[in-house]
Amino acid sequence: MSLTNEMEALNVSSKTDKTGKQGKQVKQSKQSGEGGKKGKQDASKALIGITASKNDDFPSWYQQVVTKAELLDYYDVSGCYILRPNSYFIWETIQDWFNERIKKLGVKNGYFPMFVSNRVLQREKDHVEGFAAEVAWVTRAGSSDLEEPIAIRPTSETVMYPYYAKWIRSHRDLPLKLNQWNSVVRWEFKNPQPFLRTREFLWQEGHTAYLTKAEADEEVRQILDLYAGIYEELLAVPVIKGVKTDKERFAGGLYTTTCEGYIPATGRGIQGATSHSLGQNFSKMFNISVEDPDAPAEVAEKPKLYAWQNSWGLSTRVIGVMIMIHSDDKGLVLPPRVAHTQAIVIPCGLTAKTSPELKKEIVEGARAITSTLMNGSSPVIRNVTIDDRENYSPGWKFADAELRGIPLRLEYGPKDHENHVVTAVRRDNGEKSTIPIDNLVEGVASLLEEIQATLLKNAKEAFDSHIVKVTKWEDFVPALNQKNVILLPWCGVTACEDSIKENSARQTVSETGEPEDEKAPSMGAKSLCIPYDQPEGIIEGETKCPACGELATKWCLFGRSY
Repeated sequence: MSLTNEMEALNVSSKTDKTGKQGKQVKQSKQSGEGGKKGKQDASKALIGITASKNDDFPSWYQQVVTKAELLDYYDVSGCYILRPNSYFIWETIQDWFNERIKKLGVKNGYFPMFVSNRVLQREKDHVEGFAAEVAWVTRAGSSDLEEPIAIRPTSETVMYPYYAKWIRSHRDLPLKLNQWNSVVRWEFKNPQPFLRTREFLWQEGHTAYLTKAEADEEVRQILDLYAGIYEELLAVPVIKGVKTDKERFAGGLYTTTCEGYIPATGRGIQGATSHSLGQNFSKMFNISVEDPDAPAEVAEKPKLYAWQNSWGLSTRVIGVMIMIHSDDKGLVLPPRVAHTQAIVIPCGLTAKTSPELKKEIVEGARAITSTLMNGSSPVIRNVTIDDRENYSPGWKFADAELRGIPLRLEYGPKDHENHVVTAVRRDNGEKSTIPIDNLVEGVASLLEEIQATLLKNAKEAFDSHIVKVTKWEDFVPALNQKNVILLPWCGVTACEDSIKENSARQTVSETGEPEDEKAPSMGAKSLCIPYDQPEGIIEGETKCPACGELATKWCLFGRSY
């Protein structure tokens, strides 16, 4: 029986019949009729395994992975979702990793209310305009209208900065470095997508204030490097670090740095996290200022210095990015460092002819293996479980573990027992190997680290192979339609950026009269970032921007994006 068939019915249980063969029992709905015809299988029965192909029907595939792997469930308010323990554990792991590192930078965690008055929100018009269409408002309490509508924060600059002005009285109060883990609401009317585009989402937002621009600039890059570390060290997802164009920077900010990822199955880029320099825009608006400490002592009225501020944020979008990059048609694929269950031990190879004594030895041996791994000294191994349920066959358990993305499956049967080994099966590539029981902890830890490294290596190779340099405009759209992101020598002019997006929108048909890619997104390419790691090839004063013919100043990464 194939694994697909093993997973086919929602109400399946293994049982041993009188002949010693294992079968599956499926609930049937009997249909009355002449001749005593057999009833049809219950039409409401749901398939357990993934029924959509990642390459052929990506949206359906993604929806099935996030729900069937028990990461998320739909809520009765459109655009809002329930994070189940399997996904919330990933978020907790990110929190622990990030908290440890930002605290070493002197950042402290706090919490501010979710509500902001209209009066305060309107104080920073440029900032508000960037979120105006997405702000959700509370207008009633019980049966009474509120005198003034109250906004639910889309971000917290206007919530926090009036209190920064209150707390920062002297240069000795600087720097002020606060972070909060919270949720925000952005009432987008675009199609919601689990983890990627939701009306309420979890994130962290750091808000800091410094005396000098140099200090603030240093922190912007420090935080960006930490965000890249979350993606690459924890989630095994490669990213490109860079600066957003003026058109794409944070509303009201001075400049925005970003980590940009890539989804091979769709050929689209995705913004992973941003670290913003706010300059003095907000400090001037909210009067976050101190007297110049370097002013001569005899000066009666010392000059006022406005603080240099940063804000930086990373959200549960990271989980969606990881899912889309690593997972396959069998279900979820998780990097071991963020997997709630890193390995599962499954007793197997038992038949009706197996003696009760041997069955007991196998099950007890599997439990001992689980205990050894859980109590070992390896920092790599956090959580190993056993699936010793008697009402499911080993094949069903194998497929269930694959669906849920458990990185390593450890099979233990009579031959393994006899040879004093465990058979290990990797989720990422299906490779099998044996690990001596005497070297169990070290062997499993080594395999988990190998899986982590392989996932990052494969994802990076996929990303790198789809970054295409384009120096002629006629090559831009064809390369884009091949699911690539484009490195373009660019002039840096916003009007040119707008024309690139407009002129690269996918045409209805190709020269042959057929759509070049029926499932490719039709939007044009937007700028993703100006990479910090600039390739060679731009000659100052000579190289021209292929889109407009003006002199190019930097390589800029363009692509269709989420």
